[in-house]
Amino acid sequence: MVTVPTSPIAEAVPLSLCAREPHVPADRLVAEMVPPPRFDSVRFETYVPDPNQPSQTEAVKVLGDFAAGLGTAHPAGGGKRRWFARKAAAAPAGPRGVYLDGGYGVGKTHLLASLWHATPADPSLKAFGTFVELTNLVGALGFQQTVQTLSGHRLLCIDEFELDDPGDTVLVSTLLGRLVDAGVALAATSNTLPGKLGEGRFAAADFLREIQGLSAHFRPLRIDGEDYRHRGLPEAPPPYSDEQVTKAAYATKDASLDDFPNLLEHLAKVHPSRYGAMTDGLRAVCLTDVRPVPDQSTALRLVVLADRLYDREVPVLASGLPFDKLFSDEMLNGGYRKKYFRAISRLTALARDAKALVAQ
Repeated sequence: MVTVPTSPIAEAVPLSLCAREPHVPADRLVAEMVPPPRFDSVRFETYVPDPNQPSQTEAVKVLGDFAAGLGTAHPAGGGKRRWFARKAAAAPAGPRGVYLDGGYGVGKTHLLASLWHATPADPSLKAFGTFVELTNLVGALGFQQTVQTLSGHRLLCIDEFELDDPGDTVLVSTLLGRLVDAGVALAATSNTLPGKLGEGRFAAADFLREIQGLSAHFRPLRIDGEDYRHRGLPEAPPPYSDEQVTKAAYATKDASLDDFPNLLEHLAKVHPSRYGAMTDGLRAVCLTDVRPVPDQSTALRLVVLADRLYDREVPVLASGLPFDKLFSDEMLNGGYRKKYFRAISRLTALARDAKALVAQ
């Protein structure tokens, strides 16, 4: 049993993710299509290429040239966000997209966000989001309204293009086709199709085939390397005790405290598009009794939460099993392998960030 601390250091009862079921209006989904806090200040100059991987240095150069080539003029004219543009611009000639092909942890999101920042256009004329966030936008606005909303943009960046959901892939492929016709430049990163995981690497051919007629608009750009999040860093801290996690939650302003199994049950009640809003105002997430995830649906929801916490730089302090024991061997060898390894990588980085929360 965990003893609740009564020390004067405790300013308030911790928050709880399980008590949050936020409503996210459509206009917020549009307004938040910018690089998340973790990638707000990244630039090509802050990307540190692995000297043993020349493709990383080459990627910086190619993407820098791509950004410069987009120019400053808005394809539909004007300088305001055209959420409800009525008329699409004529599409310029030549390739209008670039696809970053590489394993998890090689800095694809860093480079994608750097491209967004480097593109010489008003921020209101550039959009950045994950594939899931883009499909959520279509669900909130409808297909035609989404086309109108994004057609006035200079650039659309899509992180983690999903190739394991044929329905959503075709939907977004059709959307991108309409946006290309409107003159919108595209950039994307992608995950791997089930059954194409031999080396744990992405496959440009799979991506280009799945987005069907758009392949001519994309230049595949290979980025080799190992997971930078753990390159040269110490091992992740072992899990703490329930008492340590609870005390840290009470001693940390704006921290949440939840039992891990209860949190997994709660995630099933909240649409993944709202997971980012669930973390609003949190400075730390404290979890007790971390244990293996029971099934694949739950595991995929946890992956989305891990991504949102990582994007927002929210440290995660936990008791129970270490994060590399979250997913079963069957999951780690299955079609969503890449997602689970990314989640482990990101949660491990957040666990490292949380060490300072525990009193020494």
